[in-house]
Amino acid sequence: MLQYPITLYFFLTSRSTRDASREFLTLALERPATLADSYRNHSYFACTILDRVYLLSGNHACLDVNIHGADAILELIAGGSSCMILGSHLGSFEVLRSIGGRQKDIPIRVLMRHEQNPIISEFLNCLNRDVANLVIPLGRPNSMLLVKEAVEKGHLIGLLGDRPLTGEKTHACKFFGKQAPFPTGPITLAIILRIPVYLAFGIYQGGNHYDIHFELLSDVIETAHNERETCAARLIECFATRLEYFARRSPYNWFNFYDFWYTSQEPLHSRDARCQQHRGGPRR
Repeated sequence: MLQYPITLYFFLTSRSTRDASREFLTLALERPATLADSYRNHSYFACTILDRVYLLSGNHACLDVNIHGADAILELIAGGSSCMILGSHLGSFEVLRSIGGRQKDIPIRVLMRHEQNPIISEFLNCLNRDVANLVIPLGRPNSMLLVKEAVEKGHLIGLLGDRPLTGEKTHACKFFGKQAPFPTGPITLAIILRIPVYLAFGIYQGGNHYDIHFELLSDVIETAHNERETCAARLIECFATRLEYFARRSPYNWFNFYDFWYTSQEPLHSRDARCQQHRGGPRR
């Protein structure tokens, strides 16, 4: 029952979120998006917020979760190795913890800034302080030291890679036919830490159903210091490609309720060709 007041709150209180939702859905649906489409988008968001409450309360059994492509990550965990789990604001990142149903005590640390959804984050963290303690706050003097220690312990490093913060370095990628800024920090961090990167998409399918998809973006990258920027740009473009693919399949899971694109004269790179070269061929 709480789904409806939460949906109405987000839908009615901000015209900018409605406009951003309709702008995205018009591109993803390839037709003019209606208010009903935008309401459904907001409804999906409300459902994932409520499901986060269940998850943080330890009630994993209430959700029906299908997991795809997690075996390689579980092998890394078993061997004491680390990797980066790169998520996005498509679907639910919190539901990724359901891979714990296959193996208990999965060691994961989540990197985030407090200013990202501070009110919702604080409320959800109050439900489970143990989960809150798994967060490594970014932008603090000891942040990178804590990340390095987590990698050395074989912890997974989870963070979101589709929403740049103010002043953060970005790379322009083609996304739904328009240029969008993607932060370079997550991929650059993985290169520095010398850990593989897996993409993760926790797609809400309605009701209590989720599909979690894991994909290898890159193995450990061996590159010279002066080539890091070029290498990171190539991988970010591949990430943008896969994010667009899943966003087209599940457009109502898009929870970036702001103007995601921007106008720039910067030329677009040959993203798809680079992706295929890096991954060894076209995707099926």
